[in-house]
Order: sequence, then structure tokens, then C-alpha cells
Amino acid sequence: MLFNTLRYAEFFAAVFVGSWALVRFAGIRARVVFLLLVSYGFYAAWDWRYLPLIFASSTVDFLLARAIAREARPRARRAMLIATVALNLGFLGFFKYWNFALENAAALRALLTGEPASVGHAFRVLLPPVGISFFTFESMSYVIDVYRGELPPHRSYLRYLLFVAFFPHLVAGPIVRPRDLLPQFERAPSLTREEGGEGLFLVAIGLVKKVVLSDQLALNLVDRVFERPENYSALEVLAGVYGYAAQIYCDFSGYTDIAIGSALLLGVRFPKNFDAPYKAQNLADFWRRWHISLSTWLRDYLYIPLGGNRGSELATYRNLMITMLLGGLWHGASWNFVFWGFLHGLGLAVTRAFQRAVRRRRPEGEGAGTAARSSLAGFPIRALCVLLTFHYVCLAWVFFRVPTFSQAVLILRQIGTLTTFHPNLPPVLVALLAVALLSHYVPERLYERARGAFIAAPAPLQGALLFLVAVSLHEAASAAAVPFVYFQF
Repeated sequence: MLFNTLRYAEFFAAVFVGSWALVRFAGIRARVVFLLLVSYGFYAAWDWRYLPLIFASSTVDFLLARAIAREARPRARRAMLIATVALNLGFLGFFKYWNFALENAAALRALLTGEPASVGHAFRVLLPPVGISFFTFESMSYVIDVYRGELPPHRSYLRYLLFVAFFPHLVAGPIVRPRDLLPQFERAPSLTREEGGEGLFLVAIGLVKKVVLSDQLALNLVDRVFERPENYSALEVLAGVYGYAAQIYCDFSGYTDIAIGSALLLGVRFPKNFDAPYKAQNLADFWRRWHISLSTWLRDYLYIPLGGNRGSELATYRNLMITMLLGGLWHGASWNFVFWGFLHGLGLAVTRAFQRAVRRRRPEGEGAGTAARSSLAGFPIRALCVLLTFHYVCLAWVFFRVPTFSQAVLILRQIGTLTTFHPNLPPVLVALLAVALLSHYVPERLYERARGAFIAAPAPLQGALLFLVAVSLHEAASAAAVPFVYFQF
């Protein structure tokens, strides 16, 4: 059930009315049960066969967390933690990476024996359950937090099941921490006029990003260029790479806007997941702005446990590289994703080394006053850093997008021809690409003013604006709804 379909709008309208009616006439517990049932129904609409998986994994983690909290013996607690991590990663590995492992084993056998590489269909598993990477990380983080003593075990089994399965974040995040979401299911929900206006604003913005910008760039530029780059000039292929950077941002941040807005309309607030990532001045800054819920999860549950930056510089670089390699593999069962993670790990290591070198060379006593005086003079340098960071991210996106390394090499080689004819770049397409990328540089205060103006507007004016958005979406929509990019992860 895609967010960008009429079916979801009908589903959400029914959930909205039912949820708030239950709050008024039946109480919080009835609302929790209702939201849990509709969330399971939402997931079953994708593939009902995987519904027992999400239920079973949630149940096991709930029970293990309670057992860990009761247990005083360190070895027993650690054994139960290892058990829950092994179960969660086992589920994730089997469904997401089994076919990948078989294909690589077949390729290695073919290399050693000279026989053709093939994997029998009897050994393949079903397609991975949608959203398994997201709900696995959320449930696993709950048990880890209980083990660390950062969170008490939750008392309500039903509320915990809802935390994992709550439909706005179930399929593609954001990865919501238990300490942020579970308390919201404990208290009576509320929906002020301002929160309702903010929720509608976010849903509308998310749909525009997805349908008007992302889908149009994908269908009319990105998909064509990446499928047959040899048919296009260097300028057109470069525009296709820029287009993919814009597409994946508008697609994923658009999904997140709709998810946050949908949850807010139900009285639940999710954390921010994007912050104009292409404004980043270096790769570390990029990861503070891109998919924030994943980058902070990797930091807190992988990078820091590995040692973070507490050891030697070499150990820190190793920890960065391991984190990003596994972050790449998290995205999908492909060596392209692993290489994408390698590029980001390498970039983060170089960024850290450069920043340390600059700090060592900075004269003692240089402080905030000096920095303020040089702010204007440093603008060209900052702009250059933004430009370099963006292009490095785009280089990595090439390997993220293509199915094979040879296809990535073909795209980069085509850009290297430096040809400039561009019959496949009509002005309207260039304008869409410019809007999608330059919107990053709109001052935050202007966005806040637009949001505030919509929230403060009378209901009839809000309705009229939403109607205009709906008309624009209808005119821009393709014949069939285009799935969100991150649904594959």
C-alpha cells in the first residue's frame, strides 16, 4: 500500500476517524489495539506470509528484554543479548542475503572449476519481507537499550508490538528509538489545530517531492540514462547522475515527510530524518543531515561499540570503515552497495584526517572572534567544500544506483567523453532538476515562514491550497504509482 496512492488516502482516512473516535469513546487501550490491528493489516497488504515474522520477532525481543532486566548474572544477561542479536540478524541475513550468498558461492565454484555459475531455484528463498531492515533495527535497539540499563523493560506487550509495527514508519522508517515512541503510546494522544496543520503540510510537501519531482526525474531522465548511458552525451549522463541525487533525496525525504505527517495526525511525533544533506560542507556533515535515524543508529549501536574514536587514529579509521561497509551492506545484497559504503568510509576517514591536520596547524589563541571576522572571507571556501562534497556523494550514488560495476564504469567513461549535445534535456526537465537541488539552499527561515503561514491559515484556505496540490499531483502522476526507492531496503 503505497503512500502516493488513493488507496492509502482512503486507508488513512478510516484509521484517522477510527483512532480518534476510540480515544473519545473507548479509551487509550482500545486505540492501541485498533492501531496495532490496522498496522498489521497494512503490512499484510504487502505480503501476508511475512506477518508471522514481524509478530514473532517482536514477541521474542519483548520477552528477552524482560528476562535480561530480571537477570543479575552478567554472563546470563550477555548470553540473552547475544541470542536476541543473533536471532534478529539471523532473520535479516536469511531473508535478505541468502540469495546473495548462494550467487557468490556459485561464482566462486565456477571460478575454481571452470563450470558455468548457476544457483538452483530449490535453494532460493522468497523475496525479502518489505521493511525488514527497519523493523529489525528498531526491535534490536530496544533490547540493547534494556541491556545497557538505558531503558526499563516495557510493561505493555501490546504497546511494544505497536511500537515495532506502527504503520507510518514500518516500511521505510524513520528508525524510531523506543525511548522516543513507546512513551507516546502510554499517554493520552492529543491533536491541536497547529499539529493538524503541520501534519497536513508535511504530507502535502512529501507528495509533491515524490510525485512531481522524484517520479518525473526518474521516468524522464534517470532511468533512461542509467539503462543505456552510451546513448547519451557526457552532459546528459552527468545530468542523469545529478538527477538521481535529486530523485533519491526527494523520494526518501518525501516518504519521511508523509510518514511524519501521518503519524502527527494520529497524535504521534517522529524525529526529523533529513536536513538539506546537499548543503553539507564535508562527508561527516552529510551524514549528520542524510537519513539521520540510520546514521545515529549506526553510530550508537555499531561505531561506538567498536571503539569509536577512543583508540588510536588507525583504530578510529578502521571503525569508520567497518561501520560504513556494514551500512552499505544493510542497504542491499550487492557488492555495489558494499563499495558505496567503502567510498563513504574512505571519505569520512579522509575528512577526519584533514580536520585533525587543520586543528594541529591552527595557531594557539585563535578563537571565536577570529572565526567571526573570517566568516565572510571564508564563504568561497565553504562553497567549494559544498561543491566537492556534493560531487563525491554523486560519485558514490552511481555505484548505489547501478546493478553492476561494469555499468558504473560505463557511466563514468561516458562522462569522460566531455560531449555536450543535449537534445534529451528539455527546459522543463532542467527546471525540475534545478528546483529539486536548489531547494536545499532556501534559507530555513523561509521554509518555517511558509509552514507557519499554512498552519495559521483559516481551514477553508488550507483546503483550497491542498486542493491545488491534489490537482498538481493528478496532473503529474504517472499511469501507475511509482514505488519509493527505499522500499527495497
